Parts: sequence; C-alpha cells; structure tokens
Amino acid sequence: MLPGVEECTRMVSWLFLAVSVFGALWTVVSLRPPHRPAPLMAVGFFAAWTTTEMAPLHIAWQAVAVVVFARFGAFDAWPGWLGLAVTLLSWAGLVRNLRRSVHTNRVFAEAMTDTAPEPGPVPAPGTRWSRAFVPFWFARRGVERVRNLDYAGDGSKRHRLDVYRRADAGPGAPVLLQIHGGGWMISNKDQQGRPLMYHLADHGWVCVAINYALSPKGTWPDHLVDCKRALAWVRAHIAEYGGDPDYVVVTGGSAGGHLTAMMGLTANDPGFQPGFEDADTTVRAMIPFYGVYDWAADDGRNNDGLRALLERYVVKEPFAGSEDLYRSASPLHRVHPGAPPALIVHGDLDTLAPVEEARRFVARLREEGGSPVVYVELHGAHHAFEVYNSIRTIRAIDGVEAFLAWLLRTDPPRRDRSAIADGNRDHA
Repeated sequence: MLPGVEECTRMVSWLFLAVSVFGALWTVVSLRPPHRPAPLMAVGFFAAWTTTEMAPLHIAWQAVAVVVFARFGAFDAWPGWLGLAVTLLSWAGLVRNLRRSVHTNRVFAEAMTDTAPEPGPVPAPGTRWSRAFVPFWFARRGVERVRNLDYAGDGSKRHRLDVYRRADAGPGAPVLLQIHGGGWMISNKDQQGRPLMYHLADHGWVCVAINYALSPKGTWPDHLVDCKRALAWVRAHIAEYGGDPDYVVVTGGSAGGHLTAMMGLTANDPGFQPGFEDADTTVRAMIPFYGVYDWAADDGRNNDGLRALLERYVVKEPFAGSEDLYRSASPLHRVHPGAPPALIVHGDLDTLAPVEEARRFVARLREEGGSPVVYVELHGAHHAFEVYNSIRTIRAIDGVEAFLAWLLRTDPPRRDRSAIADGNRDHA
C-alpha cells in the first residue's frame, strides 16, 4: 500500500471510530440519562428522548455509516474494527429500547387487568411499523381539523382551540380535551397530542386541542382558569361538531398532565371559574401523561429547578410563606373521594418529571379517591415520549383506546344509557 493511501485509510478508520462513538453516546444516554447538573440534564433529555423513540432511525443511520466507511477502507486498520465493535454494542442498546417499546401494550394490558373491573383486551397491535419511520406525519384520511376557534370571545391567540373529527361523524360522539405541556410557559395546541387525537378521531371521537394563558404573562391560576373556560365552551358548542357535551375526557402531558389532573380534581370549583361559576366543568376521566403532581415537594425531594421556575415566572410568589398556595395548585394535595377515573402514564427514566411523584399521586388516589386508577409505568420511557410517532407511541395509543373502551362500557354516554334502558324494558 502506498504511504499516502495508507495514511488516508488510517484517517478513514479513525473517523469511523469517532462516528461510532458519537452514535454510541446517544445510546448510552438513552439508557442512563443524566439527572444533573441542569444544563447536562437538558441536553441529555433531548438525546435520550430522540434516541429512545427513534431507535429504528438510529440503527438505520449507523448501518449506513458502516457500509459507507467500509467502502472507503475503514476496516483496513484497527480503529475501524474497534469502531465496528462500538457500533454493535450501540445496536444492542438500541434493540433493548425497541424491545421495551414493543412491550408497551403488554404493560397497559397488565395494568388494566390489575385495576379496572372487566377491563377487556388491549387492542391487538397492527403492523403500523411504517409510522415509526415518519415520526411527524399524523394526518388520517377522513379526519378533518377545524382550526383556531375562539373559546373566550376576546380574539386572543391563547384562547383558541382546534377540533379534530371525522367529516362523516354522527352526533353524540365522546369528546377528548387535550391540554399541551411546556412548563406552563411555552408551546401550543399544534405541537402535542396529535398522534392520539388523530387516532381517536379516526375511531369516532371528537378531539379538542386548546391553547391557554402562558407565563410569565399569565400568573397561576390563569392557566387552569383558561382550561376550564375551554371546557365550558365545549359544553356549549361541541354538539355543533358532533360531540357529546356531557361526555368529556381530559388528557395532556407534562405541565398539561398537571393541568389535566387539576381539571379532574377541581371540577366546579368557583375559585377557578371567575365569571362562569355556574358552568359544569366535570369530566368523565383524566389521563395525565408524565405529569407534575406536587409543587410543594412535601416529601423532601430536591426540586430547586421547578421551584425557582414557579416562584419567578408562574406563581410569582416565594414558596416560603405561600405554602398553602403551592399545595392548592398540586394535584397530590387535591385528591378527594369524588375524583374521576384515571389512567396515569409515566416513564421510569423521566428526568424532567420524576416517576416517584407519579407513584405518590397514584397511591394517594387509590387511598382517598373513589374511582378506579390505572397506573402504567413504562420501562425505558422518557419525558414527552408520545409527542410524535414511535413504536411506543403506537402501542400506548392502543392502551389508551382500551381504557376509553372500558370507560364507555362502564359509564356510557347518556344516549347509550337510553338505549340500554330501552333494551332492558324490551326484555322485561
């Protein structure tokens, strides 16, 4: 081999090793995400989130890298073979992520069987693997999206909502209200919950995604007040879009999970309904994903980052001296026997909303609440795992659909109750 060619080969081998280590680092972070310091945790969350839920794409690009570098002689020197070994270890970690994702429907099924009476089966997963390779393509044929309806009558962009439904939907469909997350400060209705909403709309639900007041312009409880105001609009107008105003289930992730739980636990509380105190803000069930349930952190956990955000931008009051205000804004401290049925979903590797908080919330609901609580803890899942299409998202949607099917059987819409009553009279 000529000296120049040999030097070039060594460079290609070393470059391939560097690329392999880079890919492996993403895999490592997906399995062992950093919890501190804060900047590293934020970077680690993004890397872990995208790697875990896009594992097939990571395997694909790393496979392409192997083929391309092999053609350029990467395996003519020892760094190339070391790079291949690193890549194989990376694939082993990615396959582990894939296996955990594939088993999501099993986790939902076990949780339903353990908690919900006569839960029924989780829908058998189909062959929708292709959706995992198009993470941001959500639209379904036949499902339309009616955009930017003003639910407060003031023209504000933060008081808009979208309705997802089948164009041929009949009247009286159950309604899902989606509340986006974003730390009570960022994001909007266009960015979260869309895989679930398009799926449910395709299966006969009417789904509503809302904006609401964000901090720092908004101050707690403006966020919750707006969510309740949107629910009041649903009660008054959703029949025009085929929905049943008496059958509303609320869901959301992260800060939206917090607001979802608060919606379920503070129904008809006049303190959160200024000017519309008489509106019915009850919901049939709540489905919070990776929510924040305790602003007070009474268990002694270190939540300095969350507390600083709340004190400076959201509540705008120091925790010291305002403990009751923080507890009143915490679902954990709002649990009561009249709590609605709940499906609570959390990933055990969540670094932004620790899973221990979800476990405490579930325990409190089961101790003090009066309705079934299904808790699904997903192994290997991070925060915001279902924001885009992935294998885990697809399977989780099947699980949510099973919970909703159980809910419809055990607590049917009013029109279904009438049909059941008529049928009972016919058999009498």
